[in-house]
Amino acid sequence: MDLVDAVANVWDRAVVGHLADLRRMPRDAVVGSPQGILFRYRPLSGVDPSEGAPVLLVPPLGAPDFAYDLRRGCSLVEHLLQQGRTVYLIDYGPKSFSDRTLGIESWVDELLPDTVRRVAEETGDEVHLVAWSLGGIFALLTVAAAVQARDPLPVRSVAAIGTPVDISRVPLVAPFRPLAQISGGRLVSSIYRAVGSFPAPMVSWAFQLTAVDRLVTKPLAIASRIDDRDCLAQIEAVDHLMSNMHGYPGRVFGQLFHLLLRSNDLASGGLRLGGRDVELADVGVPVLVVAGRDDVIAPLRAVRAGVPLLTGSPEVRFSTSPGGHLGVLTGRRARDTTWPELDRALTDWDAAADTPDDEAGPAVGA
Repeated sequence: MDLVDAVANVWDRAVVGHLADLRRMPRDAVVGSPQGILFRYRPLSGVDPSEGAPVLLVPPLGAPDFAYDLRRGCSLVEHLLQQGRTVYLIDYGPKSFSDRTLGIESWVDELLPDTVRRVAEETGDEVHLVAWSLGGIFALLTVAAAVQARDPLPVRSVAAIGTPVDISRVPLVAPFRPLAQISGGRLVSSIYRAVGSFPAPMVSWAFQLTAVDRLVTKPLAIASRIDDRDCLAQIEAVDHLMSNMHGYPGRVFGQLFHLLLRSNDLASGGLRLGGRDVELADVGVPVLVVAGRDDVIAPLRAVRAGVPLLTGSPEVRFSTSPGGHLGVLTGRRARDTTWPELDRALTDWDAAADTPDDEAGPAVGA
């Protein structure tokens, strides 16, 4: 242990009050509605702009938008800006009782399509969707639903990071599935309808429950890494995120409960939303699927199950990275695994889009 570094870290934590640089990357609001606000991040000074398509970051419900901008030095937003990318993010904000009637289709048919078209209009280009966790499900269903409606979106590709498709392969929810079958799940339905949401404290508790072993051993981990400033800063940043989780609108929670947890419909290829079936097979753009090797919320097999369902995509890439559910997106090791993999995919698919059809060779990765 480096005693000098350890003392400096303890001093900064006690006197300054923090080790992590939690400043957010500067951004400007483009357009807003009660459902969400579209932000555009300001380009970095001294970084040449990329000729690639813009990136739209799609968060999941439940997590704050700064999951993509966790802390300086470990921020996917910062990384993409350093690559010269034009970066947008749609922020849903906290949801309240007044949002209880919003369903998944509110995102799939309204908010996300409108947002994609706005970004495409602003930039004059197609849009790369980069989504994490349930945001990946929303992004894929959005692209598929637009194709089904014969009004395809200007989307160049989708990256789904830590996105579970087959819930039967999530051991964490296995004990709850028999309960979901009791009375067809009507007991749970009556509760969330009365409350109007799945409250934010419950979301935080659920996330913490998945890492209970780490919670128990965290004091020991901090003590053993007291001289590792980057490690301590990451722990601090994750704690900050966990204390700022959002609730789920009641109807969305009900759909997730019945369609995913109870019936596991998505594992069969799609979901029934708004009176019609939205199929993953209708996604007609390249897709990158990334699974975390230590993820208990979206285990590797639950994520990989989506790959064979994307039969309409011209190319599906699957990769794994170390880390848990948040770690695969923005952990310290994601900087050398997930992010470079994402960079390669975006660059390759930009190049493919710029190549005339009569000059194009085999699909990248074929």
